[in-house]
Amino acid sequence: MPITIKAISEKDYDTQLKQDLLILMLAYPDHIVNVEKAGDKIFCITKSGKKLLYDDKKEKNYEEKLANPDLQDMLEQNYPLEKNETLMDKNFDPGRIRHYDLLNEVYGSSKREIEKNLTNLKYGYTNYQFNSQNKANIALETALKEIIPLAKSRRDISAILYPASGTYNYRVIAGTGRLSPHSYGIAIDLKSDKKDYWKWSSREQGEKRLSEYPKELVEAFEKNNFIWGGKWNHFDILHFEYRPEIILKARCFNSWTKNKKWYENPIYKKDDIKNYIDLIERAVN
Repeated sequence: MPITIKAISEKDYDTQLKQDLLILMLAYPDHIVNVEKAGDKIFCITKSGKKLLYDDKKEKNYEEKLANPDLQDMLEQNYPLEKNETLMDKNFDPGRIRHYDLLNEVYGSSKREIEKNLTNLKYGYTNYQFNSQNKANIALETALKEIIPLAKSRRDISAILYPASGTYNYRVIAGTGRLSPHSYGIAIDLKSDKKDYWKWSSREQGEKRLSEYPKELVEAFEKNNFIWGGKWNHFDILHFEYRPEIILKARCFNSWTKNKKWYENPIYKKDDIKNYIDLIERAVN
């Protein structure tokens, strides 16, 4: 059975909008600096002045959302924090939809810009490159500092960690014109197995591989704002991707219920995020 998030059915559009805007500002504090309303459209304003549309109000199927998402499309599916033992339901791929204008703004809009932001990280016997913007490299280093000591006594973890398949690689996703998150230096693929990827194996093989992934490994990455491709219907089990907006939304609002204020969450006190709350309320209302 697929993992479901109870809170989804309890949220009206206005609540979802405000929560999404708050999460985006918390996830990218040095890049998303304002929210503006123009007619019936809401925009996130970046430090450079670029306007990122929250909701284009268009009906789109799954493939259209992948190809041309707005911010709402990107955040629409709530990422489950529980470790799954079975594959997700059809087209349930939280985080697989990426907003490229946002990625370009944060991590670099060209190969040259991205590579200026890359930093080396020692992992095993190899140096891997990862983006230094928005603390992505720090998040990866922190996750590995937790996982690598476990691997010394846990064969099930070391067998997955070494050798990693790679981090930065400027390329498009096969069969599409869209850049891979590896192009931005914000993803790491661990040791590859033929059962890891939905195009390489059957669902039965994929579920067997899921069961081999230790919960501690997945949780260490998620704790540091990485999503796991094992929680996608289009499974990519070796893949971890730095997506703070997806993980923060899960932590803050997966358990939200309609008897709470829209901004109430278990992580941030109101006083800590009051400026964001006031800014969003003024813009939306």
